[in-house]
Amino acid sequence: MKKAQLVFIPWPDIGHLVSEVEAAKLLLTHHQQLSITVLILNHSSVNPKVHNYIESQQASLSTISNRLRIIDLPKGETDFSFVERQKPHVKEAVLKITQSESNIESPQLAGFVVDMLCTPIIDVANEFGVPSYIFFPSSAASLGLLHYVQKIHDEEKFDPNEFKDSDATLPVPSLVNPFPAKLMPFAILSREFPFLLNNARRFRETKGIMVNTFLELESHAIESFKMLPVYPVGPILHLGSDGTNAHQEIMQWLDDQPPSSVVFLCFGSMGSFGEDQVKEIACALEHSGHRFLWSLRRSPCPGILASTCDYEDPQEVLPEGFLDRMAGVGKVTGWSPQAAVLAHPAIGGFVSHCGWNSVLESIWFGVPIAAWPMYGEQQFNAFEMVMELGLAVEIKMDYRNESGIIVNCDEIERGIRGLMEHDSEKRKKVKEMSEKSRMALMDGGSSYFYLDGLIKEVIDNLA
Repeated sequence: MKKAQLVFIPWPDIGHLVSEVEAAKLLLTHHQQLSITVLILNHSSVNPKVHNYIESQQASLSTISNRLRIIDLPKGETDFSFVERQKPHVKEAVLKITQSESNIESPQLAGFVVDMLCTPIIDVANEFGVPSYIFFPSSAASLGLLHYVQKIHDEEKFDPNEFKDSDATLPVPSLVNPFPAKLMPFAILSREFPFLLNNARRFRETKGIMVNTFLELESHAIESFKMLPVYPVGPILHLGSDGTNAHQEIMQWLDDQPPSSVVFLCFGSMGSFGEDQVKEIACALEHSGHRFLWSLRRSPCPGILASTCDYEDPQEVLPEGFLDRMAGVGKVTGWSPQAAVLAHPAIGGFVSHCGWNSVLESIWFGVPIAAWPMYGEQQFNAFEMVMELGLAVEIKMDYRNESGIIVNCDEIERGIRGLMEHDSEKRKKVKEMSEKSRMALMDGGSSYFYLDGLIKEVIDNLA
């Protein structure tokens, strides 16, 4: 068997980076003759969580595999031409790799896997005469939406901002149902749109797109791609024990709760609410009567771009006496080890912002979601989970955290009660999909099949 080397270029955001590094590890388990080098594009606004994750991975590489390397590139300034300016650094790093591994036993450079936002690096792959693949960290349906929006923009001069607050629907081929335009991802409605379009146009130059999903979850979306070769290779998850030891108090509290009795509220690394909204959530939790674990965070976190941090004293934003009244029922905490919490048998439901990684974790652990999207493409994910797949209930699907709208206590309570119904059809569907997500990655499963197909193509490309 030929030895092959792939170069991975993740976007330096924690949600993109983690799933791409985990995808690299997954590929390595499938082919012993494969090596992967991950090149980290550094910029001045990188969240410290990115550095912490990279350092933890570099420290454990000897135990993971001697076929995986992570190399930091020089730091650059953050703007929409950031990746373009990183091309010389990428070329230099790959030249060093190929020159240091020039003997007959060394792996041969077989291709680049570039994040959906790093398509300028395709030019570097072309210079080396090897193919490129896209890594798409979100759903197949959202890939279909991006493809659709790019196509109608270029062919019909479609301006998504015309639909920003309208009741119009769009016939997105990757969805069964008409898509409400007001749920359009924020990046498509913002100044990021040209940047996103430029990346999307280049997808067709590649040999295929790795998508963090699995066939059984998104069969319609995956089958809707006629011209783009799509490889659903997920669910790609980072289920390490990060933070669990540091948060024993949370896990011990969960140990004392009955099975499937606790609703977990957690809104991602950028998810936070103002004081008025926090009080409405507290009211809903108190009235619902359900046990709860609430990861309550504040924003902005001083000195850290686009991130939240813990309250020194959460009582400053909670209703007076709330913590005393809820002492035997619920727990308010700061940062929580989300995967470890979702894995705990006491958790019966998840009030979530619907980031795609969180969606996949909830499915993996068989925990139904109440959708409360906030930013990014989360409104689209919420629509897919609630309306397309029937795997979630809605709290407020069209919520955007910059809108200033307050979701009232009754709406939130209604969502929590629907979420925690023990014999609901949604709960059964999520449990069934959980089994399918695990089967997909096993020998003979759908994602296992697609991974093998992708590796075969990479090896066959070698001269």
